[in-house]
Amino acid sequence: MKNIFSLFLLIYFSSYSQGNYAPCADSVGTTAMYKDSSAFVDWAKNCIVTRGYQNILDPSLGYTTIGSNQSGIGMAGDHDIVSLGDGGNAILTFNHPIINEIGADFAVFENSFSNVFLELAFVEVSSNGIDFVRFPSHSQTPFNTQIGGFDNLNPKNIHNLAGKYKVNYGTPFDLEDLIDSANVDINNITHLKIIDVIGIVNASQTSYDSYGNQINDPFPTPYPSSGFDLDGVGVIHQFVGISNQTELEYDLFPNPSNGDFKLQFSNTYEREITLYNTLGNKIKAIKTRQKNLSFNNLSKGFYILNIRINNKEKTIKVIIN
Repeated sequence: MKNIFSLFLLIYFSSYSQGNYAPCADSVGTTAMYKDSSAFVDWAKNCIVTRGYQNILDPSLGYTTIGSNQSGIGMAGDHDIVSLGDGGNAILTFNHPIINEIGADFAVFENSFSNVFLELAFVEVSSNGIDFVRFPSHSQTPFNTQIGGFDNLNPKNIHNLAGKYKVNYGTPFDLEDLIDSANVDINNITHLKIIDVIGIVNASQTSYDSYGNQINDPFPTPYPSSGFDLDGVGVIHQFVGISNQTELEYDLFPNPSNGDFKLQFSNTYEREITLYNTLGNKIKAIKTRQKNLSFNNLSKGFYILNIRINNKEKTIKVIIN
């Protein structure tokens, strides 16, 4: 009996051991974002799904069938979901480009019925619809024992993988994580790709995180609703309201700086420039045609620079160090 109990504990803790990341949506310290949050300013407008198999080890079952392209757009919880299947993907576009600002810039929603039945997906972004860059992900779930089709995962083991949270709670992503990535402009994200994680371990089809770890999630789920179930993508920061963007094409350098910046435009219009701190408090406001901006004697940290030209606006994140 003692040996059986010890074996039970080993199996339990191997699948539900506690990692270093944010907890489930109902816990203190979570990063989960509720679908009705005022932080969301828009939702995906188009979605194209490439289906995966219900069970990649048994192609005879066919592909997933639940939902359609339309199911991936609009507010989470307001429509059906679309199931991607093993290794399937969805590419989404938006009314306006997503941009990098302070904190999370968008969130991806799945429809898990609980805090611990989690079907995961990679997230990639693109500025041209061709070159995609993947968010660095981390899975601390042990992979010595396969997570069964209806077994549990601990959200604290999961980072930067969509599906970390239950239905109506989005997993947030911060474009700052990709600041050093080539082939993408994090202030002009036009396409987002969600790719189902194939959670089978110790197989040729295994998915890996950015650290080379096998990602262990419920497998198999041989049903028409197999794999990641996309419920929506909420936009938090976007570039809007520009009918003639050439007026606001700029080059700001250096950034970060000690407080002295050069702001170079392709025109000589007068610019209304306002600097805010991260609490939204106005620090300085000027009107100028000059290139040189000086914000000396300010504390180190992040600031928001709002530029207004001919009733058009551009917001830039600047860093003073």
